[in-house]
Amino acid sequence: MATSDPVYLRVVEDIRRQINDGTLSPGAPIPSRAQLTRKYQVGETAARHALRVLVAEGLIIGRVGSGHYVRERPILWPLHRWRFPDHPTPFAADLQTQGRRVTWEWQSDSAEATPEISRRLRVPLSAKLTRTRYLYRGDGRPLQLATSYESVEFAAHLDEERRSVVARMYAHGVKITEIRETVHTRVPRPGEADALQLAAGTHVLHVERTHWAGERPVETSDIVLPGDRFRVMYSMPVN
Repeated sequence: MATSDPVYLRVVEDIRRQINDGTLSPGAPIPSRAQLTRKYQVGETAARHALRVLVAEGLIIGRVGSGHYVRERPILWPLHRWRFPDHPTPFAADLQTQGRRVTWEWQSDSAEATPEISRRLRVPLSAKLTRTRYLYRGDGRPLQLATSYESVEFAAHLDEERRSVVARMYAHGVKITEIRETVHTRVPRPGEADALQLAAGTHVLHVERTHWAGERPVETSDIVLPGDRFRVMYSMPVN
């Protein structure tokens, strides 16, 4: 490390190394600020900042009145993106096959197309759409947020009408020919962090999914998942 690097990085890098190589196991206590200042010969400010960085990286957690501890390493559940394209809730169907108890709630309302949604659905800016928001829980724990946008001519509003996008479009004489997805990671927005109960430093997986009927996009969704709970899996058939 260059001598010009902030002194707190010495603390961060050493503790990070101990966590990654298993010297500090999940649940192990982290030295207090006073202990860090003595061990690493740094000031109180540097010790405090090092702990903040480790919390932000998701490596340790703080407990009020108790100190800091190595965060438990989450188990990554496989999330298959191709198994249930014609299911009303593909995410729930996938996790249910893995023994998870999945529940969800949803609410539809009217919305105007933003510049991004206008581009994705190829509709005029401020076009009237039906927006449906979903929150999925696995064994009572929030696991996924999703927001879907469709033309008002397609969207369903009643419980008994909640069929898959493929089935609903087919009922309107529209055949879905392709589902396209792009995936990226990002820092969660405050509302997402609260809704998904994310630990500090946890990023989210953001999936943009669009159903296509030939050259026409007929539905698009933003799907947000905790980045520390899933391993996203895709199948790529070779003809």
